Amino acid sequence: MKRAVIIYNPSSGKELATEYKDRVIEVLEFMQYEVSTKETTGPEDATRFAKEACEEKIDFVVGMGGDGTINELVNGIAEQDHMPLFSFIPLGTVNDFARALGIPLDAETAIEALKVGKEKTVDIGKIGSSYFMNIVAIGEIASKVADTSVESKTRLGSLAYLLEGTKAILQDNEVTMTITHDHGKWDGNMTLVLIALTNSVGGFEKLAPDAKVDDGFLHVFIVHESGIPGFLRVGTKLLQGKIAEDDGVDYIKTSKVHIETSEELFCNVDGDERNCTPVEIKVLPRHLRVLVPVKLENI
Repeated sequence: MKRAVIIYNPSSGKELATEYKDRVIEVLEFMQYEVSTKETTGPEDATRFAKEACEEKIDFVVGMGGDGTINELVNGIAEQDHMPLFSFIPLGTVNDFARALGIPLDAETAIEALKVGKEKTVDIGKIGSSYFMNIVAIGEIASKVADTSVESKTRLGSLAYLLEGTKAILQDNEVTMTITHDHGKWDGNMTLVLIALTNSVGGFEKLAPDAKVDDGFLHVFIVHESGIPGFLRVGTKLLQGKIAEDDGVDYIKTSKVHIETSEELFCNVDGDERNCTPVEIKVLPRHLRVLVPVKLENI
């Protein structure tokens, strides 16, 4: 019999993950899987459990949690000798990867959607020795967004990220950056760099409207204009899905970048902050085997 493991964060989904887990077990058993479960209790547990699933040659890994938990799971599966099928039940505030893949944001619907899924291979990104599914943001704005409190995210959702970003814009910070990419080199001052794999970032699904989960590219947006007027204009273009058309933004489509900066900067990687520049970032094209829903009409 095929084997599946559920790796879940019990504090996700307003602490309803444990209740949802029982329904996921029922669905996976209906799908003819022998099911086991792993509950996370701290940072990187999900990564460790996912690596163990690969070592044990588990057929299917199902995650339950927010973007942070899903990122940990991807970090456990990426570049392993055995690559299990992967899917997840989104239980976070923003759920960008679920949005990009078309996985329902409602947990109960997402659980039922497992029954009508098909396998799709999708890109992931590699930054240094770790991995990401959605976005790398570099600059003071990225640092501020990483500091967004859990309370703000719960109360305001995507708006919380925007408000924290505005605080950094007001500081008017610029850093000199050199970006080496597939087509050459970019040099100049920047306030923010966004490196997106998908079209959904911070709950906004129009940052990179042309980005596909399996197109093999990083979509790099370099914001080189600071101050409130520029921020308002760029923000308007973002909401319209036209940020690449703004004069204060340069857009590069590439499979890899090497980034150097005049001072060490923080990176916000799928919502988690870390020191990172200088840094190498690349795409692992069609690397992750994901079960995504194909029909939801009867759910």
